[in-house]
Amino acid sequence: MPEIPLIQGGMAVGVSLDNLASAVANEGGIGVIGTAGIGMVMGGKGKNFRQENIEGLKKVIRSAREKTKGILGVNIMVALTNYEDMVVTAIKEKIDVIISGAGLPLDLPSYLSEDSRTKLIPIVSSLRTAQLIFKRWFKRHGYIPDAFVVEGPKAGGHLGYKPEQLTEPEFSLERTIPQVREFTEKIKKEYGKEVPVIAAGGICDSKDVKRVFSLGASGVQVGTPFIATKECDADIKFKETIVNAKKEDIIIIKSPVGLPGRAVRNKFLEDVERGVKKPFKCMYHCIKTCNFREAPYCIAEALLNASKGDFENGFAFIGAEGYKVNSISSVKEVIKKLFEDMQ
Repeated sequence: MPEIPLIQGGMAVGVSLDNLASAVANEGGIGVIGTAGIGMVMGGKGKNFRQENIEGLKKVIRSAREKTKGILGVNIMVALTNYEDMVVTAIKEKIDVIISGAGLPLDLPSYLSEDSRTKLIPIVSSLRTAQLIFKRWFKRHGYIPDAFVVEGPKAGGHLGYKPEQLTEPEFSLERTIPQVREFTEKIKKEYGKEVPVIAAGGICDSKDVKRVFSLGASGVQVGTPFIATKECDADIKFKETIVNAKKEDIIIIKSPVGLPGRAVRNKFLEDVERGVKKPFKCMYHCIKTCNFREAPYCIAEALLNASKGDFENGFAFIGAEGYKVNSISSVKEVIKKLFEDMQ
C-alpha cells in the first residue's frame, strides 16, 4: 500500500516516464509510467515497432527503479496493438502495479505466474464495467481486482464515454463512485478482500479530494497537475501550454482512435477541424481502433511532437479542470496541495 492514497495518472507518449514516476513514488504515492508509444519516445524509428517498445519499456522501468524504492506502476491501454507485449514485459520487470483501461482488460490476470508480484487495477467508467471485469477475472482466473480506478468524464486525454455522455449527471463521479463502492463492499463481505475505489478525472486540489472521499473513494488518480512540475518528463513548452490554458481553451476533440479526447485548442487542432489534412504515413498502427487509412493525422506522432515542444505538429491533452493549474511547481508541492488539511 502506498503511504499516501495517490496514483499519478499514466500519461503516455513522453509525458510520464521514469523521472515523474520515480518522483511521485519517492513522495509516497504510486508513480506511473505511460506505455503507449514508449518505443518512439526512447528513440525507436518504427522499423521494428514491437521490439522497440519492449526495449523502451524495459529501459524506462529500470531507470525509474534506480531512482526510487517506492511503488511504481505502468498504464497500459487495452486498445494498444502491442498490449500483450507491454503487459508481459512489465510483469517480467517486476513492476508493482499495472493499471489498464481504454477497453476492457478482461484477461489481464492470465499473464501472471505463481511468483508474480504485480498488482492489477482496471480503469472503469461505470458499475456495469466493474461488475463485468470482476466476474470475468474471478470466474476464469480466480483473481479479484486489487482496486478499481473509477475515471469520470472530466479526465484528460482519451475518454471512455460517448461525447454526449460527458455532461450527463448519471456518468459523473458523484453517481458512479457510490455505486462502485457499494459493489466493493459486497466483494469484501463475500470474499474477504478489500478493493479500494480510486477516483479519477478532474481532481486538482484538496477540495476535490475531500469531495470524492466523501462519496466513498479511498484514493485518487491525478494526471494534469503533475504535468506542470519540474520533474515531469515533457518539454517545458508542453508544461507552459498547460499552465497558460484558460477554461475556454479546453475542448473535446474526435481522436483518430475513435474516442473523444480532451485537449488544449491550438492551431494544429484548428487545422484538423477545418479539414486541413496533416499528411502522414502510418509506421506503427499502434492503436487497434485507429482508422489510420482515413485519419487526418497520426495521434502518436502528434502527441510525441507536443511532448518534445513541437506544437506546430502536435497538441496537448488536459483534464477538464486543467485551467486551474497556473504555475510550474514540484511533485512535492502538487501532493501537498492535494492533501492539505486532510488530517
